[in-house]
Amino acid sequence: MNTLKKTLALVATLAMASTALASCGDDGSSSESSKAEKTTAAEDTTAGEDTTAGEEVSTGEIDASVKTGGDTFTVASWNADDVPALIAQWKGLDYETIKDDLADDKVDGIHFISFGVGGGEASEHFDQLFNDGGDLDVYFCEADWALKYINDDSKTLALSKLGLGDSDFANIYSYTDEIGKDSNGVRKGISWQAAAGGFAYRADLAKDYLGANTPAEMQEKVADWDKFVEAAKTVQDKSGNKTALADTVGGLWQCFACGRTQPWVVDNKLVLDDFCKDFADTAKALWDCGGVTKNNQWTDEWTAAGSNDATMGYFVSTWGFGGFFLDAAGGEGGATYGKWALCQGPQAFYWGGTWMVVNPATDNGEEARDFIVSATSDEAQLTAFAKAKPEYVNNSKVMDELISGNTVFNEKISGNFAEKQNYFAELANNAKTIDFKGLITPYDAAVKSEFLSAVTDEYLKNGSSWDDTVVKFKQKVVEAVPGITVE
Repeated sequence: MNTLKKTLALVATLAMASTALASCGDDGSSSESSKAEKTTAAEDTTAGEDTTAGEEVSTGEIDASVKTGGDTFTVASWNADDVPALIAQWKGLDYETIKDDLADDKVDGIHFISFGVGGGEASEHFDQLFNDGGDLDVYFCEADWALKYINDDSKTLALSKLGLGDSDFANIYSYTDEIGKDSNGVRKGISWQAAAGGFAYRADLAKDYLGANTPAEMQEKVADWDKFVEAAKTVQDKSGNKTALADTVGGLWQCFACGRTQPWVVDNKLVLDDFCKDFADTAKALWDCGGVTKNNQWTDEWTAAGSNDATMGYFVSTWGFGGFFLDAAGGEGGATYGKWALCQGPQAFYWGGTWMVVNPATDNGEEARDFIVSATSDEAQLTAFAKAKPEYVNNSKVMDELISGNTVFNEKISGNFAEKQNYFAELANNAKTIDFKGLITPYDAAVKSEFLSAVTDEYLKNGSSWDDTVVKFKQKVVEAVPGITVE
């Protein structure tokens, strides 16, 4: 199969595209001592181990063990939110028709498998695809379960085998690189997007209830979790107990969880530390004072709260601004559309993200390499894609240039922010400070989910003691994560 390289044409094509497809570490204000604690904790857990593979050199040459020249380049993902746009960018195809063309197998030499499910359901579909021995070259993994495949050499290929090394990914955000590496520090996956988050809030209510007239002033009000709780109590008081500061406990957890300074599992043992109690107590303080709604994420009540003053803030990641967050404002022209602003919030965090990985059995090594380069390394294409999709791409140099140029990535999404705030600038601050080095384990998704469930059901709703909540959490982990030691 011949690979088309049309970088300049792609830039022009994507720049004109009008499609608006919507698909953790310490806060920048954290003290140096906090950063030192995280570093020490990470070093302690990796003492005596070689957790890095050293510098990975970019050779541009595909290893002889990787097959090339296959008839069909097959890409698989759980839905069609991202892959069609990435293929359109790569091949210089029409954004408007690419989804239908791929669905009808009208794109020469490319077959796209879309499972039509949520990201959390994709893993079992990939397992079935591998079991069936079906054709597969490149596939997409979600952050929560990516390591299941990245740590399996029979399921993912080291990108160095495609001739790709550190210099090809010099400007990616560090946390995305950590998630894409296996337990030996070998880069197996790479993301084209950075899913950094921030705290989006009603600018008008912030002025009325907190006296915060700018995002910088609002950031001072919510710069850490103690301040966040105090601000929430003030909002409750001044709103007559009508308005919560935060959208959901789940939203709090998305942010808070990225402040953890130890891995969840060390030496195959579950680690329960002061961080766990800190979150539970923070959530309880907000729950009891009405500072967080009692809604569940992904419900109608959750999004409606943004339009009826039931909440004045949401924890949102890059991909959510054109999705649930826009819905929460009532859409373009909705009740609160254009009344929002964004600050970093009490903790730098990310939420979600997707990693491209290569099947070791690929017979299209050249296409796999070129597709990955197009999506994650070629700065001209990344720049065009960021503006055309729009997307917060995983390249700090590209994003800094676009942000400093006051780029309007999407009129509808940008119009939801008061005073035409450059909201991507706030996200950039968080993206650069997220630090997960030494903290990622294959068990994180399950453990974090069970912890949130135990805290919500036991500590908040049932009023159970902390000790009883811990017992319930441990029981849940034993059931959900067999094979690790729970003391």
